[in-house]
Amino acid sequence: MLKAIAIIALVLAVGIAAVLAFAFTKPDTFRVERSLKVKAPADAIYPQVADFHRWTGWSPYENRDPGMKRTYGGAAAGKGATYAWDGNNNVGAGHMEILEASSPSKLRIKLDFERPFEGHNTAEFTFMPQGDATQVTWAMHGPAPFMSKVMQVFINMDNMIGKDFEAGLASLKKLTEK
Repeated sequence: MLKAIAIIALVLAVGIAAVLAFAFTKPDTFRVERSLKVKAPADAIYPQVADFHRWTGWSPYENRDPGMKRTYGGAAAGKGATYAWDGNNNVGAGHMEILEASSPSKLRIKLDFERPFEGHNTAEFTFMPQGDATQVTWAMHGPAPFMSKVMQVFINMDNMIGKDFEAGLASLKKLTEK
């Protein structure tokens, strides 16, 4: 019996060591990006993103917790606008601030997560006119600390976050193509 326990413990230790070793091979940064062509001018789409009050109309994260607390501050929209949220485990807690607002072509947002995991990232939206349409790109990038690398052994972050970005861009498209 003692020998069986020792073998199980050894197998577990080797397994954990393998996961940690594999996690060390993951990149130190990450980037998730999705794009969608929207049949609307950039100046019709841009205000939906530059004003955090309007995110309830298209962001996939806004409806995951009906009781989520939202706090807006700074400028009404554009550079200096801030947004903080505190919700259930589906949305966690954090805050955003628009650091760069080049209407109607680009927004750069400082994105800080407090829970369920701490994270400090950058989100960017770009709006590239293409004839009677606009190519809208939503990207997020930042450092990948070791715990994030361990999670990446089991979870494909690009697929997970990318699906949310795709859903948000589809909602933004539906909202602005009316």
